[in-house]
Amino acid sequence: MLLTRSIFWRYEKLIKFWGKRNYLRAYIWTVKVGKGAEFYGTTRFFKSKNSQIEIGENCIFNSAVGSNWIGIDRPCMISTQGDGAKVIIGDGCGFSGTVIGAFKLIKLGKNVRCGANTLITDSDWHLDDPRTSEPAEVIIEDNVWLGVNCVVLKGVTIGENSLIGANSLVTKSIPANVVAAGNPCKVIKPINKPNE
Repeated sequence: MLLTRSIFWRYEKLIKFWGKRNYLRAYIWTVKVGKGAEFYGTTRFFKSKNSQIEIGENCIFNSAVGSNWIGIDRPCMISTQGDGAKVIIGDGCGFSGTVIGAFKLIKLGKNVRCGANTLITDSDWHLDDPRTSEPAEVIIEDNVWLGVNCVVLKGVTIGENSLIGANSLVTKSIPANVVAAGNPCKVIKPINKPNE
């Protein structure tokens, strides 16, 4: 019992240390982080000139290798990559080794869950290459769950309450209240609401 309490106490101190360090990193990058955010490991921020990153209240960022038992191969990274770019994250969202990179707009609703090693981007990232097209906003509505290793690409909207299966590549919009999966990601079945 004493050993368990000792480990828990050390763990709590480590969480407080990560929290203070990440709030400081966010402050340096002028990233707005709401109250109650929890950080496990170092979350990386990069904010380009005249851009905006806003994170809601009570969000969780798992960036340390052991902070998610399904396995994280990188820290959480949130960045804006151009003038006027925006990342807006709602309250109660959870991230595990998630990378979010916005050239235009990436907006997440409330209670979005991003499984280990997910990637969300609104651009092809090589804007000087003639084979690429312009960035296009990504909207992920409330209560969406992205499974482990999902990739969400530009121009996509995912409707509320939808679940995206592991290892999916989301290239086109997905409606609300469905299970979708695959490469490319397609609707598999509707999610039945209680009392239906």
